[in-house]
Amino acid sequence: MWIINEQGEQVFAGGRAAWSAAAQQANLCPAFQADDEDEWVADQSVSCYNCAFRRWTRDSFVCCQPRFLGQSTA
Repeated sequence: MWIINEQGEQVFAGGRAAWSAAAQQANLCPAFQADDEDEWVADQSVSCYNCAFRRWTRDSFVCCQPRFLGQSTA
């Protein structure tokens, strides 16, 4: 569900509209932290789309959670 871009960042492979996949990934993630509610885009509170550690890109988002930093596998 994750790919590594040229900068070595973890990018969500589902893009910006994989609502159930983003919720599933967030439920599996021990480091999930909900962003401020005014930043939420998904109806489900526990979703990578609503995580404080996501940074939007043109097509998806980068996960900036500490557990991903420095890893090279998806």
